[in-house]
Amino acid sequence: MDIIASYGTVLILIAAAVGFFMAYGIGANDVANAMGTSVGSKALTIKQAIFIAMIFEFAGAYLAGGEVTSTIRKGIIDAAPFADIPELMVLGMISSLFAAGAWLLMASFLGWPVSTTHSIIGAIIGFALVAVGTEAIQWGKVGGIVGSWIITPAISGFIAYLIFMSAQKLIFNTDAPLKNAKRYVPLYMGLAGFIMALVTIKKGLKHVGVDLGSAEGYALSVGVAIVVAVIGKIAISRLNIDPKADKQMQFNNVEKVFAVLMVLTACCMAFAHGSNDVANAIGPLAAVVNIVENNGEIAKKAAIAWWILPLGGFGIVAGLAILGKKVIKTIGEGITHLTPSRGFAAELAAASTVVIASGTGMPISTTQTLVGAVLGVGMARGIGALNMGVIRNIVVSWVITLPVGAALAIVIFYVLRTAFGV
Repeated sequence: MDIIASYGTVLILIAAAVGFFMAYGIGANDVANAMGTSVGSKALTIKQAIFIAMIFEFAGAYLAGGEVTSTIRKGIIDAAPFADIPELMVLGMISSLFAAGAWLLMASFLGWPVSTTHSIIGAIIGFALVAVGTEAIQWGKVGGIVGSWIITPAISGFIAYLIFMSAQKLIFNTDAPLKNAKRYVPLYMGLAGFIMALVTIKKGLKHVGVDLGSAEGYALSVGVAIVVAVIGKIAISRLNIDPKADKQMQFNNVEKVFAVLMVLTACCMAFAHGSNDVANAIGPLAAVVNIVENNGEIAKKAAIAWWILPLGGFGIVAGLAILGKKVIKTIGEGITHLTPSRGFAAELAAASTVVIASGTGMPISTTQTLVGAVLGVGMARGIGALNMGVIRNIVVSWVITLPVGAALAIVIFYVLRTAFGV
């Protein structure tokens, strides 16, 4: 308790610095792969991707990030064993942020799309094991989360496969691809609008004092989907495309239509990512701030300080802008060749999966969801369309993320304990 009273401001400043560092790592690695399909398919430039990420990551984190923040903070470890030693919780959360941020930075330099969720959970488990032992860890919840890491790439891969094959059947493998694109693409746009509206209405509006019932929420989402589809139909009808062009030219023009659609799915993916993964940086930071401000009391429910979300958002944007290109290249070009239609299928499938998970409060890995979706699109074209060497490296990096996060957190935790004399 003494170090919290004596060094409270210092601890908050250190936590803010490592929270920013972790957010920077999320931007360099996770936001990069959320935008990778858009940039890889040439639907967006890096600058446009950063601009979209800035707006929608902020919106997702603020409107829909609450559920997952609470899971990361209170679900993985039990706060009860720390009640008499809150300083260990504070030092542990700082260690976890530093360890996870350091691993994300290393992985980003190597171009590996690893999971920020894996990283922070591994780090939190590591410090809790050495701080109070195995009884502090909620193994049942950890098991559920590990299970979701296997299930979600499979779900997103399956959804991506269905979306891609439907586009092939309805548009590309027809005698009049351009005419069919004008007919069906607004429906895909409506679907993307529905998914994005649903998570905002069902989860996000609670944070600003509006709580709609399920029926109203679905009805309003359907309304948004119809509006988006109508706007899409008008925008596509205004595109200046020659209907008498040969089939190859028609294919190219259809891809241009999907490139317009990719902007919507990029927004959708950034929003879904913000709602799910910003919590990995702000959750532990919020825990430290609350413990210090409550003089060592570990509160069950606590408001997130006003400056934490902007700090996380700014860190994410900085990481994406400065170090995001390598992971964008791996996701966008390394796994399989992406066109706007393939990228759209992958991104919409991943956004759908992340939104479903965020609504249930399960901190899934956005990275694994998106990689699963890209694999689903690649599989639709046959196993030969996949770069197995890149996929092998990605899987290895996933497997080692949890133990590396734990080991780094343990080392940093011991260093901090020695430095503060705890």
